[in-house]
Amino acid sequence: MAESGGCLAGTGSRDSCGPDLSAERGLKLSAALFHTVAGGPIVKAMDWKIELVPVPVSDVDASKRFYVDQVGFNADFDERIDETLRFVQLTPPGSACSVVIGPGTTDMVPGTQRIQVVVPSAADARQHLVDHGVAASEITPLDWGTFVYFSDPDGNQWSLQELPAIPPTLPSQL
Repeated sequence: MAESGGCLAGTGSRDSCGPDLSAERGLKLSAALFHTVAGGPIVKAMDWKIELVPVPVSDVDASKRFYVDQVGFNADFDERIDETLRFVQLTPPGSACSVVIGPGTTDMVPGTQRIQVVVPSAADARQHLVDHGVAASEITPLDWGTFVYFSDPDGNQWSLQELPAIPPTLPSQL
């Protein structure tokens, strides 16, 4: 099979090309998503996704209320597995990655985690937090995005980033 525009020609399926991000982000799939192994056939690069990030907290119930009732996360799972492990999985709205809190889920000290999340609008995210009683920073515009910061009751730090607009690629740049 020949490579054609980042896809495997002759397969008859977009599945072999990966997701088409062009409409969503103005991006064109490139051959960089594919590679050869020892001069062999072109193969799709490995697809890795972050699934779960531990957030160390001192009071699981208070933290669960904070993340669900104030920040707006979904409570996916809450079960005491045994006397040393309580697994509470919480997911930000629209995210494929969750956080886990609870005894036995991490040996990190509460207040030491730092997480960055991409949001469609930093201003809207900040307003949601403030409306729900969360102390949030003022909006911080930077060249690489617009940011809002907040911390949970233990001091774990969150950065919310609105990505900058990406200009469409001109045909001459392809």
